Amino acid sequence: MQTMETGMAPMDIEFEPVERIRAYQEERLRRQMAYLAEHSPFYQRMFADNAINPASVRTIEDLTRLPFTEKKDLQLHNAEFLCCPQERIIDYVTTSGTLGDPVTFGCTEHDLERLAYNESKSFACAGVTPDSIVQLMTTLDKRFMAGMAYFNGLRKLGAGIIRVGNGIPELQWATIRRLHPDTVMCVPSFILRLIDYAQANGIDYHQCSVRRIIGIGEGLRNQDFSLNLLGQRIHDSWPEVQLFATYSSTEMSATFSECGYGCGGHLHPELIIVEIIGEDNLPVPDGEPGEIVVTTLGVEAMPLLRFRTGDIAAKITAPCRCGRNSYRLTPLIGRKNNMIKLKGTTIYPPAINDVLNNTEYVENYVVVVRQSTSGTDDVVVRIGLKKEAAARNNEDITKDLKDRFRARLRVAPSVEILPADEIQRINFPAQSRKPVLFIDERQEV
Repeated sequence: MQTMETGMAPMDIEFEPVERIRAYQEERLRRQMAYLAEHSPFYQRMFADNAINPASVRTIEDLTRLPFTEKKDLQLHNAEFLCCPQERIIDYVTTSGTLGDPVTFGCTEHDLERLAYNESKSFACAGVTPDSIVQLMTTLDKRFMAGMAYFNGLRKLGAGIIRVGNGIPELQWATIRRLHPDTVMCVPSFILRLIDYAQANGIDYHQCSVRRIIGIGEGLRNQDFSLNLLGQRIHDSWPEVQLFATYSSTEMSATFSECGYGCGGHLHPELIIVEIIGEDNLPVPDGEPGEIVVTTLGVEAMPLLRFRTGDIAAKITAPCRCGRNSYRLTPLIGRKNNMIKLKGTTIYPPAINDVLNNTEYVENYVVVVRQSTSGTDDVVVRIGLKKEAAARNNEDITKDLKDRFRARLRVAPSVEILPADEIQRINFPAQSRKPVLFIDERQEV
């Protein structure tokens, strides 16, 4: 794999000494700065407007002198981020935008190769080998970068791939029985649906071939790396499988995957630089949570410099027991813009989701937050019930759910019970690629 016109192939250095990893990252950073200065209209303007000499950015600490790139920049000036002729773009992907419309990313042949390299390393980190068979329970359509990246990464690794797509538990189990995958990749909460279907239809899933679940889009662990409620519920129901969590985004063009020790998502240092910043926009000490800021390395079409992800996590620099010396990220705490102040307590939607995903009578849900007249946050959890719970008294269900919230979060939001099909329509509006589980109405007040 060649990196742009530099001829420099990325080096797998995660097991090298920390000093060598850092030196290699900074060498690639200097090449990236020169590339942006020559090819990026957006960053050329940013350097000129801020009197920045790109050649002066030589170390990771030098990055703190540069402005941040935000998602609204990508939306307002999307074409200016393109660093190559339009005819070299061979794949277009989109991600959600802060201003309503999706943000478009173009990928060159080189970028797709880089994605495949990234995912092959991430799958290998999670224990997938060329002898593995992986059932992908993710979509490859709707301009979704990750689904395509998973497929190409597994191809590069040499593993077998079964492209089933998302949903349809009956089809998933029929495929597992016929083709015997040892690994499945999906949104973790879907595993609960698979388990429910298996139990309802007499499928002995404990004896099936699956021994590894790689989760996307939802957390499986707490900040101390213990399983959260969702992860623990999956483990208790299906103890034969090992759980792996991942973190990625379209903007990063990189993935942080757990190894077998489950102590954070491993960085691929040849592909990305990560800063963790606090409320003052300065780096926080290692181990303290803050916003994840990324600088991509080796991206050809639309590289990003100091991009604010909005995600909150901490950096762990101690070597992992797996032997990798690159740093890791803790499980995500939440998104900075989604922070909720409920009755004096700071919480993030993933903590609310974890309670709901672990409540056996909840079929589906959506969390709505709005600003009260007193300036504080009002949170309403709207739930749909499973059929077997429909006959229960709603007041008893509301009290039980609030007790669960208080036990986990110390505070309880309001609870509304609605028909499950009504919640389903909210979760999956037309043209939506991801389920809508959180609605923030505070900006509308």
